Amino acid sequence: MTRPTPETLAHTARRARAAADPTVDVDPAAARSAATPAVPAVRPSAPAQVSGAGSLVRSLEALGVDVVFGIPGGAILPAYDPLYDSTVRHILVRHEQGAGHAATGYAQATGKVGVCIATSGPGATNLVTPIADAYMDSVAMVAITGQVARPSIGTDAFQEADIQGITLPITKHNFLVQTAEEIPRVLAEAFHLASSGRPGPVLVDIPKDVLQAPTTFAWPPTLDLPGYRPTLHPHGKQIREAARLMAGARRPVLYVGGGVLKADATDGLRRLAELTGIPVVTTLMALGAFPDSHRQHLGMPGMHGTVAAVYGLQKSDLIVALGARFDDRVTGKLDSFAPDATVVHADIDPAEIGKNRHVDVPIVGDAKHVIDELIAAVTVERSAGRTTDLGDWWTQLDDLRDRYPLGYDEPSDGTLSPQYVIKRLGEIAGPDTIFVAGVGQHQMWASQFISYEKPHTWLNSGGLGTMGYAVPAAMGAKVGKPDTVVWAVDGDGCFQMTNQELATCALEGIPVKIAVINNGNLGMVRQWQTLFYNERYSNTELGTHKHRIPDFVKLAEALGCVGLRCENAADVDKTIAAAMEINDAPVVIDFVVGKDAMVWPMVAAGTSNDEIMFARGVRPVFDEDDI
Repeated sequence: MTRPTPETLAHTARRARAAADPTVDVDPAAARSAATPAVPAVRPSAPAQVSGAGSLVRSLEALGVDVVFGIPGGAILPAYDPLYDSTVRHILVRHEQGAGHAATGYAQATGKVGVCIATSGPGATNLVTPIADAYMDSVAMVAITGQVARPSIGTDAFQEADIQGITLPITKHNFLVQTAEEIPRVLAEAFHLASSGRPGPVLVDIPKDVLQAPTTFAWPPTLDLPGYRPTLHPHGKQIREAARLMAGARRPVLYVGGGVLKADATDGLRRLAELTGIPVVTTLMALGAFPDSHRQHLGMPGMHGTVAAVYGLQKSDLIVALGARFDDRVTGKLDSFAPDATVVHADIDPAEIGKNRHVDVPIVGDAKHVIDELIAAVTVERSAGRTTDLGDWWTQLDDLRDRYPLGYDEPSDGTLSPQYVIKRLGEIAGPDTIFVAGVGQHQMWASQFISYEKPHTWLNSGGLGTMGYAVPAAMGAKVGKPDTVVWAVDGDGCFQMTNQELATCALEGIPVKIAVINNGNLGMVRQWQTLFYNERYSNTELGTHKHRIPDFVKLAEALGCVGLRCENAADVDKTIAAAMEINDAPVVIDFVVGKDAMVWPMVAAGTSNDEIMFARGVRPVFDEDDI
């Protein structure tokens, strides 16, 4: 097999962009500080005669894998025989997409690498969506797929698919294993690539005859990843310049993305924020990185962010972006975003720096190291008396928080408010609960009306926006954190895409809890039809209200779960409490809510953040004299 080259170790566009950007200043010494790839410290294994499949399973054991999610099939079947005797727990899912999202949820909740397994052809292609999802959200996942035997590759053999080629744009790297001897090395490299630098999914495709071939297994292997050296420590000059700008800014904002969570940098973030007094906004992927209750937290920015967070970024004179990527859901119309702001952008992936927004101070490095070094540099600035009074800035922001708090109107027709359901769920379940959301209105309400005080308590599909993510991801999170309560907040549309994994949960003893926010429609699509398509509701009604098809309580019971239903506000608390008391089976609550509730605030797609709407027909009034 050809060894991976620097060009193929990361997505080509990302590497090319970084190489072409002269503003990205990488200190050679800092670049060399990235550790040489290392296999996890486990006891060396004496050489043993096994099959390629046996070598695969032993490699997983040596890498410390405790669980994999998958479905057997013809091409991958040789791997399932040694797995039968392995210490690695295999969870038999009902669809390969469920395996991929479960691996993602496991990884997001635990910080470990999630692993999923599928067979060739349709088994492998069913992993494409969760692989793309993990790629967009930078989740450490290894997907192992069976492939037809090597002599059959390229012949359109039964269940053949070029999964390596198919996933090239959506994996951090992928491998087609050519010999049984290289399996341990490839697996070790895959795990190292998935979990180091900017995390991401790695695919390992193994032909059936390689799995069946005899080989000698020995551990640890020697990793060979030429050119792969993520820069962990930032350039000192860039850090000092960022600290100087922070000391002099009058309207600064810390713009925090999911990279801060990936780097376990939340403690440092809080120290930096409190040291400087700078307002903090956390993206959808970063909820929990900074406590929602903290006075300096303005909330989530972007399309459905708080007015104060959107205004704070838009009118800032300095944005310090930490592990964020200036995506369109945050910036709105890009050429009108934060027109007066100087930008400091810190990211471990140099390709993200300057990709969407011009950057004045680029910093390449791991968020934890960046933040720790910023704290030291800011302390030096403050010791020298170089600080700015942010009182006027906070007066403006506090005024906006007071005038435009998050809230909602009770439905005029007496139906149950979805926002009330989600708010009470957060309050009753408590801050230690892991909440996993699907995609749509319920996702936005869960981001708005649940208070996230701790890291890794909010999991969702941010970049790809994958309907069907919640149930299998909650399953994976619960497997990884069995002593933690895990609630999935799902919509009636999302829930119908992957609810078959509740059968897996029931049989495997994974007592997740599912709150289905059942408004009878594809809610977010309906909201857009209301606002932008003259209330022409084309193909958004699902029939879960009018016909009760399916009946979610009966469906839950058929899948081995406890099914409950709540249709009025008076029963919300006791229904949630009843679900909280059940810890030996999965629970599904069908919350039948009104269909007309909308997510506010809102910045319409393609418009400027200056055009944020607080509610339908209500645009915030900003005092230009204060800007």
